[in-house]
Amino acid sequence: MAGAVLNKISIIIVNWNGLVHLPVCLDSLAAQTFRDFEVILVDNGSADGSVALVQQGYPWVRLVPLKENTGFATGNNVGFEHARGEYIVALNNDTRVEPDWLEILVRVADSHPQAGMVGCRICSFTDPDIIDSLGIGICRDGMARGRFRNRLWSSLRMNAVEEILLPSACAALYRRSMIAETGFFDDDFFAYAEDTDLGLRGRLAGWDAVLATRAVAYHKYSQTGGGFSPFKVHLVERNHYWVALKAFPLRHLMTLPICTAARYYEQLRGVVRGKGSGGEFLASGARGQIIKALLRGISDAICGVPRMMGKRRRIMRTRKISMREMAKLLRQHRLTFRELIEND
Repeated sequence: MAGAVLNKISIIIVNWNGLVHLPVCLDSLAAQTFRDFEVILVDNGSADGSVALVQQGYPWVRLVPLKENTGFATGNNVGFEHARGEYIVALNNDTRVEPDWLEILVRVADSHPQAGMVGCRICSFTDPDIIDSLGIGICRDGMARGRFRNRLWSSLRMNAVEEILLPSACAALYRRSMIAETGFFDDDFFAYAEDTDLGLRGRLAGWDAVLATRAVAYHKYSQTGGGFSPFKVHLVERNHYWVALKAFPLRHLMTLPICTAARYYEQLRGVVRGKGSGGEFLASGARGQIIKALLRGISDAICGVPRMMGKRRRIMRTRKISMREMAKLLRQHRLTFRELIEND
């Protein structure tokens, strides 16, 4: 049970051996123009001195040390149990944020009471004009990625507030009242796509999602969980099936195997051309392990079908929008497989 609301914002940072990232992230939070917030850092059993760094250098951070790596999903859920904010912000440890980041997020959330989720403009840590994510788009098979990834921000024309399907939990605000309805992250996911799952549950519960384009965060893409690694491939492959099983219209689920086969075909083309994730696969020294991880992800996804269908039934009993409306949302914010693969 989360504590009584005492702050406007609770920022939750889940950390696992992120010593190299934490000072920049925490220093950027210390410089925020908006001051009514708390920072809860959940440490997932780090062995690199992260805990000592926070204890000695950042006494204003509420530290929650865990004995083992519980993953991003459970780590955030543990943080939520300690959170006292009206709004809950998930923030990756490998980010830094502009001084007015929180101020803008709060202003947008306050002025959009039906928005259960508020995302921000997330750009590359090394090049502020390269987009990491402007919200999340989703493919026909449940795979999701940041919208406009690798595009130049200077080439786009956007309003201060834009409607999105859902935000990236790399840096996102969630309304406590939405979480009270939907729950927070699904512990079964461990890491990857847990934000897609939460976002779709929020949309099914009738909440909107918006993007505050003037609130800016910078992110070191795939620095925390590793790039094209067997660990990531396994979780991403497993979890995208679970996202679809829990939230997709039945008509979409019927075509899920065909759509996944189409994605594999596009990924194979990427390997041949050496583009995107296909190029990363060719450059990897662990190609055999990656293939095994993909197959294990499929196997684990199948084993989890009964559990996910049970969760689906609970979600459907309380949903506030029709599945026709959900299908329309998925169409409006759809990514093609080529966009997914070439911009990974």
